[in-house]
Parts: sequence; C-alpha cells; structure tokens
Amino acid sequence: MTEAAPTPAALPPHVLERADVRSAIANHDFGEVFRLARLHGKVSYAKIAEAVGYKREHIGKMARPETDGKGVRPRITQHRKILEVVDGLRIPGHLAGLAPRPWEVARGARISVSEDPSTLLTQGGAGLWDVPELLRRTEMSSINSAALESIEQGIDQLARAYPYADANYLHERTRNGLQYVTKQLEGRMTLRQHRELLVDAGWLFLLNACVQYDRGQREAANLSKAAALRIGDEAGHGEIMAWAWEIEAWFALTQSRWQDMLDAVEAGHVADQTHSVGVQLYAHKARAAARMGDARLVRDSLDAGRARLDRLPRPDHPEHHFIIDPDKWDFYEMDAYRLLGDDERAATHARSVIRISTGPDGTEISPMRSAEARLTLAVTAARTGDIDEAVGMGTMALAADRKSLPSLLLVADELDRELRSRYPREPASRDFHERITTVKQGAAKADLPF
Repeated sequence: MTEAAPTPAALPPHVLERADVRSAIANHDFGEVFRLARLHGKVSYAKIAEAVGYKREHIGKMARPETDGKGVRPRITQHRKILEVVDGLRIPGHLAGLAPRPWEVARGARISVSEDPSTLLTQGGAGLWDVPELLRRTEMSSINSAALESIEQGIDQLARAYPYADANYLHERTRNGLQYVTKQLEGRMTLRQHRELLVDAGWLFLLNACVQYDRGQREAANLSKAAALRIGDEAGHGEIMAWAWEIEAWFALTQSRWQDMLDAVEAGHVADQTHSVGVQLYAHKARAAARMGDARLVRDSLDAGRARLDRLPRPDHPEHHFIIDPDKWDFYEMDAYRLLGDDERAATHARSVIRISTGPDGTEISPMRSAEARLTLAVTAARTGDIDEAVGMGTMALAADRKSLPSLLLVADELDRELRSRYPREPASRDFHERITTVKQGAAKADLPF
C-alpha cells in the first residue's frame, strides 16, 4: 500500500506522545497545539498555516497564551476546520475524538501499543521508559471536550425548563441523561474529564430528585438526593452538596419535620457559602420559622437571605432551577407573611408573584409559583370573609397542569383548615375539603423506584 504523502506540519511522534499535547488535542484547543508544536517539535507557524489553510498571523493569534493580557484566544469550533487541522498536522483521529482518518488507514499511522500493560514489564522491566508510557495511557480518552460541552448544555436546558415543562417529560429526559452520562463514565478518559462527568451526573441527580418529588415519588427522590450528595462529596463540589441539602430541607419542610429542616439548612451553608443556593436555604429557614410561629427568626432569615441575594449578580437565565433570581424573593416573603397572619403584605407579594410569572402573551412561565400565589390569595380571602373568592382561587391552583404536589398540598391544607374553621357549614368548604382529599389519594399511589 502506498504511504500517504506527508504534510509540512506533520507533528513528530515525540510531540504526539506528550501528555500536554494530547490534552490540548482532546479539548480541541488547537491554538495550544500550535504553540506546543512550535515549542517542542520546531514546527513553524508558517508551516502550520500552509498545512491547515489559515494565514500565519491567525495561527499566531490562536497560539497566543491567554495569560498575556490580551483576553481569550480564538478557538476552532467548526467541524470542517477541525478535520483540516487534524489532517494537516497528521493527528490520529482517536486523539481528537474522531474516527480514523483516511491517511491513517493508508499508512498505518496509529501508534501500535499492546492493550495488556503487563507486557511493559516482560519487554523491558520497570525501566524509566515505561513511566511516560503508562502516563500516556492515563491521558487517552474516549470522549472529547465537544461532547462534554454538549452534555452540560443539555443539563442547562433541562434545569431552565423545570419551572414550566411537564413533569413526566422532565423525568424521562433526566433519566435518559443519567443513563447517557453514566455510560460515558465507563469509557477511558482523563481524571479531569472523569470529574466533569461526575459533576454532570450530580446535577442530573439533583434535578431528578426534584422531579420525582413533584410526582409524589418520595422514596425515589430520596435516593436521587443521596446520590447527588455522595457525588458532590466525591468530586469536591460544594455547590452540588449544598443543593442536595437544600432539597432535603425542602422535603423536611413539606413533611413538617422542622428540626430536620433546620439541620439541613445548616449543613447546606457549611457546604457552600458562595452561590445563590444560600438564598434558598435562608428562605426555607424563614418558611419553617413561620410555621413554628417564630416571627423574629422569620425576619432574621429573610434579612440574611435578602443580603446574600443583593450581593449576587443578576442571572442571565433566571428561570434556571438552580440559580435563584431576585424576582423569586416575592415568593418567599409571600409564604412567610401569610403564615404570620400579615394578610395585606402576603396578598401584595402574591399578586406580584403572579404578575412576574406571567409572560407578555398571558402564558404562565412559572406555573408552580403562580399556583401557590393563588392559594395565598385564597387564604387571605377566606380570612376576610370572601368564601367564593377563596374557593375559586384554591380550585384554580389545584387544577394547574404543572405543580409540585407536596409543596402545593402544604399550602392547600392551610386553606382547607381556614375554610373548615371559619365556614364549617358552608357546602363550598366541604366541597373543597373533598377535592383536597381526592388529590391526596391520587398522590398516595404506590411509590415507583424510578
């Protein structure tokens, strides 16, 4: 078979063997590949430009160190140009996460190594030469930076869809994501890539726990939450750990386990004191304190949460479930003031929540928040003697397509108690109680493991 013609910028074997070169190739950081090619292989930028079809000046810009004060260097992202670089520099396809290139088949360019590491010892003993070879094998990867970025984008889209998307749809997509990520973890990869995939799995388990709990799958949600906490600990990712504790606090809040809730809040603060999860932890503490009748703790917690929120930048995507947006603060204060009996403030915040949660075209972009806001308005209406408004708002809230049953029923029970205590003989009170009972019976179906 005729050997493929060389290119002016073909990387020498000793350059392709370097761990830093392989890492740059795997990450598709070809500017760094160009820099290392010139540094270690004496391949000039002019030769690289000739081989890959770029101007020499552009090669120099891409190879410029990012620490020189000129900002982030340009990256090659188009698949066609990536192939041109790989072919021009004679980079074996598997190093860049690609299939073998035609010229590899023609000249058998792939470096031949035994799959059995024990042959290193039989062929030459534990000499110095086998240490870099073993290191090289640890750097080989079956996944590239583009795939990792795609996974992160998928997780981001699911988290941003959580406030409004159908719970069954979210559950299916999240499970599919977990299956894909855990499958990737079985492949060969660098330690950095392994940690990135672990972190991805942690976020997916967090989202899965939320969706499962929304659907009434309490035991399954606990398992997903525990998995996220363990992954966060293993990966040294404090934010994931803090969100796992936040979810535990939410579970405890909706189950009236006040001390467990307070313990989870404190554990969350210990795990992370930087991200917006701390705002949510303070909000949970305020909501629990209100249910315990501790008005001072309510206000202290709200003040601390507001101070933390004010120190954070406004998010680009406030709908993201794991990023607390400033608009959600009305939701927290609404809940606390309703429980403290400050009906005027509670109703004001509830109307603000509904307004913020409704798009310009009238579509509800945060239906779960809107449902709880309507229940708050229903409670305040019941306390002021407007039973028709109370029952109407309460019924509308329960009919929402997207809802978190545990959270919704927590507030609906408050409305039910108000109606039965204030209007025990009214048919509307009895009808609403029966409706609540029916919803609870539907939520009490056999818990599924997934």
